[in-house]
Amino acid sequence: MRVFIDTNVLVYLFDSRQQVKQRKAAEVLRQYPRPVVSTQVLGEFYVTVTRKFAKPMNPVQAIAAVDRIRGWQIVPVDEEVVSTALHLTQQYQMSYWDAQIAASAARAGCQILLTEDLSGPGVIMGVRLENPFV
Repeated sequence: MRVFIDTNVLVYLFDSRQQVKQRKAAEVLRQYPRPVVSTQVLGEFYVTVTRKFAKPMNPVQAIAAVDRIRGWQIVPVDEEVVSTALHLTQQYQMSYWDAQIAASAARAGCQILLTEDLSGPGVIMGVRLENPFV
């Protein structure tokens, strides 16, 4: 089964303030050891862990974490993903950034998108949205 992991799941792996979610994120990655992410997720992850934590990760550590993630399948955000995302914003009244995540998951042929943030219908373009933290 192909599973797309949204940024928030990855961020919780490194957020010691959220211990319950940190454990759940680690469990998710044990269950799906080679998930799919997009170039958007890589960038959002880096910015979040180096700038938005109360105690930010140092850039060298963050780059090392991104390098480990790069061993997974990475969906590039190209003009096709952007075009699909634009249409999804209209069809589902969702933010562009959430639509781009959904479009990337669909492009990769994922059956499941694990995310805490995405609002919208339970299935978008054949991809089932699941919140692993509920």
